Amino acid sequence: MHGTGVRRERHDVLFALVRERLLGRFPEADVDSCYWGDRFGASLGAGGRSVPGLKAGPDAVPDPVDAETAEWALLLADPLCEVRVLAEAGWGGGADGDDGFAMPGVRSEGARVLGLLAGLPGEPDGAEELGALLRGTGLAPHYPAALESTAGSEEAARAGERAVAVAQARELATALARAVTAAALASAGAEADCTGAERDRLVELLTARLGGDARMPGARAAAVLGRLAMRVTTQPLLNAWRGSLTVGATPALGDILRYQARGHDLRAFLQDRITARRGPTVLIGHSLGGIALVDLLALAAARGEPVPGAELLVTVGSQAPFLYELGALTALEPGAKLPYGFPRWLNVYDRQDVLAYLAGPVFPDDPRISDHEVGSRQPFPACHSAYWKQNTLYERIERAVTEAGIG
Repeated sequence: MHGTGVRRERHDVLFALVRERLLGRFPEADVDSCYWGDRFGASLGAGGRSVPGLKAGPDAVPDPVDAETAEWALLLADPLCEVRVLAEAGWGGGADGDDGFAMPGVRSEGARVLGLLAGLPGEPDGAEELGALLRGTGLAPHYPAALESTAGSEEAARAGERAVAVAQARELATALARAVTAAALASAGAEADCTGAERDRLVELLTARLGGDARMPGARAAAVLGRLAMRVTTQPLLNAWRGSLTVGATPALGDILRYQARGHDLRAFLQDRITARRGPTVLIGHSLGGIALVDLLALAAARGEPVPGAELLVTVGSQAPFLYELGALTALEPGAKLPYGFPRWLNVYDRQDVLAYLAGPVFPDDPRISDHEVGSRQPFPACHSAYWKQNTLYERIERAVTEAGIG
């Protein structure tokens, strides 16, 4: 029984491979498949109308909001990135004709900004807008450390040395204010309750205290980091590809969600296929297929009506044990034992496969269950389908068949 996201063409390729390998070890066996993808798999019933930006693609014109979001994603990952650009690149060849460094013994405009930054209180007066805004956004506990780390950074000191003109100092003030705000946001993480407007207002208030003007973004840093942010942060990519990604992910993710909501029909279909032929049966389920088989066998056994002929269950790359731990497995409550009448269970996993889980540890002391590790030496997601070409899988199945006395 195949897993999530598989449709007819892919099923036929996989089944041909599995059938050939199994018949090589069990030449007298009747090897059949249970294809369910078209009938019980998920599809976008309304053509994807629920997906914002369904028709967007890589050639779509970037939204200014996306660009801004990307810049802040970069700042959250590295709050000092803009200050670092100013520290390394400076403003050499600017309008004032300076070379980016102050004359010896002359205090630069940037040094004045750094002095103002160092003098900002870690706990602003609660009656002031800045203090109220920090409390209202959940950033107040994180602000002092953000202020200290920014003011004490080597990047800030070097950028301050290079900001010799007033215009450069204003740009530095903006970059420092954004750095402090980003550091506080990054530290707060999910605890922050801050909108984009509140974030921008924090930057404005801090910039004003440093003698700058946040309404005029830093041109130097933005020119260097703007396009980089659009390339290396995930949000613009997700926005541009949301439609195609949703359509592409629907078979895999949608099959799982649909099964969780309406798994009864698929389980009934499975039971009909399993009992259509007499004789001892070995059931092999991949991924979601394994979940459905565990549910079917456990529910039937709990009713006192074990599925006739089902002597051995083999799950491959299955999430059934994980769902059991979560309390999301249909057949069993967390902590419940597998019922009498449930068959032997061989659970095969690859530790590189993030969709594969161990069954033995969550059903301790159940002699019917054994876990077996295989290794394809492939990263995820390739390893999730690489089981079927590994001889060790079929060797272990053959051993399990012998141990179960099937034949």
